[in-house]
Amino acid sequence: MTKPAPLISVIVPVYKEEANIGPFLSRAVPALEAIGSYELIFVLDPSPDRTEEVIEQAIETNPNIGLIVMSRRFGQPSATMAGILECSGQTCVVIDVDLQDPPELIADLYKKHLDGFDVVYATRRSRKGETWVKLLVSVFGYWVINRLSDIRIPRNTGDFRLMTRRVIEELRQLPERHGFLRGLVAFVGFKQAAVEYDREERAFGQGNYNRLLGSMRIGLNGLIGFSTAPLSLLMWTGAAIATLSVVGILFIFMTFLAGTHYPLGVPTLIVLTLFLGGVQLAGIGLLGEYIGRIYEEVRHRPRYIMAKRINLPPPPP
Repeated sequence: MTKPAPLISVIVPVYKEEANIGPFLSRAVPALEAIGSYELIFVLDPSPDRTEEVIEQAIETNPNIGLIVMSRRFGQPSATMAGILECSGQTCVVIDVDLQDPPELIADLYKKHLDGFDVVYATRRSRKGETWVKLLVSVFGYWVINRLSDIRIPRNTGDFRLMTRRVIEELRQLPERHGFLRGLVAFVGFKQAAVEYDREERAFGQGNYNRLLGSMRIGLNGLIGFSTAPLSLLMWTGAAIATLSVVGILFIFMTFLAGTHYPLGVPTLIVLTLFLGGVQLAGIGLLGEYIGRIYEEVRHRPRYIMAKRINLPPPPP
């Protein structure tokens, strides 16, 4: 007889997190038991520490815990998507293991879902332990994406959210290699709601990616993956510069006819050359980002490759 699907699946991408596994489980498991049937799936990028061993020890004492180990390090977005697509719950929650996002909030997300929402995302009311530079980049990034992209992503949100099985199956139909989860969930749509919370500092250890560059990269993926506005902006920038150059040439020609002679301006020429060169290189780089994504989509390589699954049902054929 087929085992009934649990009410909720919790997806936890991990890499070099051996110190956080125990504290996370001590808080997450009671919260999930209060909801009802559950499965908790760790998705591990192969780590040089004891993260895999610690999780396997936890599986021995709790049959509701499972583990997916990737064949190599694919990165957090791919690990997150692997957990979402491989889970079996009626609903799915994505959460980090570092306890910045409180596991107890999962119950609030689930309660809000029962009011008829297919997506319930956690909105950060405050963000402890983050520098003003990181906060500034985040605010600016959300503003740019929401102004230029075809979708709207709620501000002060991350991947910490609940999704129903209907949303999961729609995500399965989206073939993008760059898994910008926030954008994909916004694209899928359905009824969505928010639950506010205060984000804490990281419990143990340090994050395994550069906060500033990582945030900028995520923002770039969101913008390029859901908008062609940067290409249009590049075109209009080139048109504006060309127009200004024509106006400048006409102005110099008219003043020359009027008897005004301009001295040779080497510094001015250098500045203009550097400016135009910078615009051209930036434009080539932007085109490269789009072309690179086209190349990756054409190759159609898998988002992730699993090395092993522990305490989980076999994948569907």
